[in-house]
Amino acid sequence: MKKTILICDDDKDILELCTFILIKNYHIKTAPEISSARHLIAEQQPDLVLMDLWIPKIGGEAALSELKKSPDTASIPIILFSANEKIKTIASDLNADGYIKKPFSVQYLKSYISEKIGS
Repeated sequence: MKKTILICDDDKDILELCTFILIKNYHIKTAPEISSARHLIAEQQPDLVLMDLWIPKIGGEAALSELKKSPDTASIPIILFSANEKIKTIASDLNADGYIKKPFSVQYLKSYISEKIGS
């Protein structure tokens, strides 16, 4: 059975690219902002969330904190991704389960996700 990944990013191109890269091995759900992501998580808890650091409205930092504090979602691995040069430090400071720096290669994204949740 395929695992489910929720990708949350306001950049439509990133959503489409990540979906294209990962769809062969995973069920993919996408959300352009955190309210959509919350709704999708309530419907079916994903095995992993890949979330942009700069999500509109509340931001990736607040969204990550919210998801990690809730007993229903605290165990979901959350990977932040961003073009910010300090993403490694930011992800560590926020207790994210990992980070991916944009731009990323197709192979890197595939192997990183597989390392986190299998394929």
